[in-house]
Amino acid sequence: MLKSSILRRRKPADDTGSVLGQPVNGRIRAGTGPVLRVRPGAALAAALLGFFVITLDALVVNVALPAIRTDLGGGMTGLQWVVDGYTLMFAALLLSAGSLSDRVGARRAFALGLVVFVAASAACGLAPSLPALIAARLVQGAGAAAMMPTSLALIREAYSDPVKRGRAVALWAVGGAVASAAGPVAGGAASLISWRTIFFINLPVGVAALVLLAFAARSPGRAVPFDVTGQISAVLAMGALTFAAIEAGSAGFAAPQVWAAALLTVGAAAVFVRAQARGRHPMVPLELLRRRTVSISCGAGFAFMAAFYGMVFVFSIYLQQQRGLSALATGLTFVPMTVLSAFVNPLSARAAERFGPRVPIGCGMYLMTCGLLSLALVPAGTPTWALALLMLPVGLGGPLAMPPTTALLVNSVPAHQTGTASGVFNTSRQLGGALAVAVFGALIADQAHFLPGLRISLVLAALTTLAAATASLYLRPTPAGAPEDQDPAAPSAVPRPAAPPSTDNRA
Repeated sequence: MLKSSILRRRKPADDTGSVLGQPVNGRIRAGTGPVLRVRPGAALAAALLGFFVITLDALVVNVALPAIRTDLGGGMTGLQWVVDGYTLMFAALLLSAGSLSDRVGARRAFALGLVVFVAASAACGLAPSLPALIAARLVQGAGAAAMMPTSLALIREAYSDPVKRGRAVALWAVGGAVASAAGPVAGGAASLISWRTIFFINLPVGVAALVLLAFAARSPGRAVPFDVTGQISAVLAMGALTFAAIEAGSAGFAAPQVWAAALLTVGAAAVFVRAQARGRHPMVPLELLRRRTVSISCGAGFAFMAAFYGMVFVFSIYLQQQRGLSALATGLTFVPMTVLSAFVNPLSARAAERFGPRVPIGCGMYLMTCGLLSLALVPAGTPTWALALLMLPVGLGGPLAMPPTTALLVNSVPAHQTGTASGVFNTSRQLGGALAVAVFGALIADQAHFLPGLRISLVLAALTTLAAATASLYLRPTPAGAPEDQDPAAPSAVPRPAAPPSTDNRA
């Protein structure tokens, strides 16, 4: 009788001895269906496709902005919100999205975000008005926020070896590089038919990613409390800051709504910091931000997105409004830069293995600085083909720096904080892109001073990447054999005794 009771409590197993949903000998069984072979490459491919559509929708809209304004109306402020509605919600929800990944498991959180993202993409393509499009972009950003940190967590779970994981992260970054290359051209080509088609591209890609996800191992979850105060204050601070920057371009810096938004930003930011410092369950533990590797990586991510996305935004409008280029011709202007990015991404991981991560990160940021300053200082009559060539250092520098930055961040935190660290890192990236569009858009809002505003925007972007390049000189990667949760750059880091072998599969 005791034996039968024990048998009733055991989880069902298939004929190979695998418990439902858990990988055994490279296989996983889903429900009562067939036994599926677990493939690390499937998890990587799903994460890559997810990163592809996330990056594509951040870039593809820029070239199509004039077509959207022609169809739905709206001025510069409306166009800024079409771009920033996506990136703002993306950035604001990334912090709690990392905790969601840790709570329900990376695979389930990724699938949930992907479904929301695809549904919102369809709503964007069918939007009858500009406010409806902006609302759908907000929802789309929420889905992207759930996908981004979980995609990196999927890769960490699929590849236990740090070297293979670094190469996998580099391949994951290829998804973003290809999307960067295809985004401007796809936006320009789609504008010849209808700007709405740029959002329908996400539907087949999303379905393919969901199919691949079925072959990934089930992700473990753990109890993670939700920081309500931190999440609400983060949304208010980022939203108010972006609103203030955008409204300053149309209403002026002295406008009451700009000052009110600025005060709300300061107040919400203070509440957020206090909640993280004194809260029982902060979603961004301050000790995580005290790690030198984490803080410098986040700064590099912020600088890259501010420079790259800000440059694409201002030049997409400049080439069409000031030079009279078509949307397709404008997209083709970015092709040399973005195609170069796709080729550099896979090489950056090997460069980091050979020279250490500090070399490609610093060199990449310095190259971006040189390219941005060159674009800011060229005469107004410079041919378009010459502008395309001057963008090449930006296209080379970013992909050279970002994959080793991402891999260094993932390897420098404990396994159970991967989702949270990825959320913080990508929040800094998206916040950089959102603020660049808001600030640079405000600088070029006055058509009479468009060119000076463009030059100031590029100089600001160059100063940001220069600061990140200088900070990268202080990076010190974890020595070989050291625990991944020990940051040697942290002043309080001391050698820790080896932990006994654990049978907990969350590790």
